[in-house]
Amino acid sequence: ADGYYEYIMYECVYSTSDYSDMVFLASLSFNKVVDVQFNSTVGKYVGYTEEGVKYAENFNKDQAILQQQKAAVDTFCRPNAQNHDSCVRDKA
Repeated sequence: ADGYYEYIMYECVYSTSDYSDMVFLASLSFNKVVDVQFNSTVGKYVGYTEEGVKYAENFNKDQAILQQQKAAVDTFCRPNAQNHDSCVRDKA
């Protein structure tokens, strides 16, 4: 009960079977409040708290981080979605 809770959540959001609308989200949260989030559609980090704005500014200065996050739709999301869909959708 007394402590801090920090976590990162990665999400791949899509609604079409060809994954053309897929979006990669990486959210960094502290005590259940999202401080900063990367959105592949926006292409950069956005801060939602005072601390998150500072994080976003620093992350957005690093082109290597931004390129890695932008590529996550193809390197992380699509392969996992295809694997998941082949296990679930194709068995119906």
